[in-house]
Amino acid sequence: MGQFLFTDTKLEGLKVIEPFLVEDNRGFFLKSYEKDIFAENGVDTDIFEHFESYSVKGVIRGLHFQSQKPQAKLVRALAGEIFDVAVDLRPESSTLGQWEGAYLSAENHKALYIPEGFAHGFLVISENALVSYLCSGKYLKEYDTGIRWDDPKIGIEWPVRQVKDIIISEKDKTLQYYKEYLNSLNWP
Repeated sequence: MGQFLFTDTKLEGLKVIEPFLVEDNRGFFLKSYEKDIFAENGVDTDIFEHFESYSVKGVIRGLHFQSQKPQAKLVRALAGEIFDVAVDLRPESSTLGQWEGAYLSAENHKALYIPEGFAHGFLVISENALVSYLCSGKYLKEYDTGIRWDDPKIGIEWPVRQVKDIIISEKDKTLQYYKEYLNSLNWP
C-alpha cells in the first residue's frame, strides 16, 4: 500500500503532498487527508470548510487571501491540471514576497498545503479543471482581498505559453499590487 509523501518547499510551511494511493486494474483508491499523519508532518490544521471550483483553460484565479482571520488551504485538482501558486505574505517571514508554484493534476494526485499568511492562485492549463480547497477557517467576504496575478515585483513565472487566452475575473483585475499590500502593513 502507498503512503503519504510530504515535500518541503523553499517557503517555510508550504508543502507539496502526494496522497496515500493504491492502484490496480480496477482503478485507484486515494486518501487525500488524515489529521494525525498531517500533524506528524508539520501540517497541524483543522479543516473547517470545503470548496470546489470549476474553470476552463486559461482561467487565472487569484491571488487571494483574507486580510484578517487568514485561512490555510489544502488544494488539489480533482479533474484536469493547474499551475498552483502561493505567495508568502507573512510580514515576519524571511521569504516575504517570494512565490512557489506546483503542477497539480488529476493524474499526479498531488496537493499543495498553503499555510495561513499566503496568497493563493492558479492557472488552468488543461481544457478545464475541477479544483478542491480544504480550508482551515471560515470564508469571510469582508476580509477577502488579494494581489494581482501579474505583479512585476513578485514576478510569478506563469506557464502562459500553454494557453491561448488568459481569462481573469473583473474582481481579480482590480486587486492591489504587492507594494500597496506592503504599505497597508503600516511599517515605519
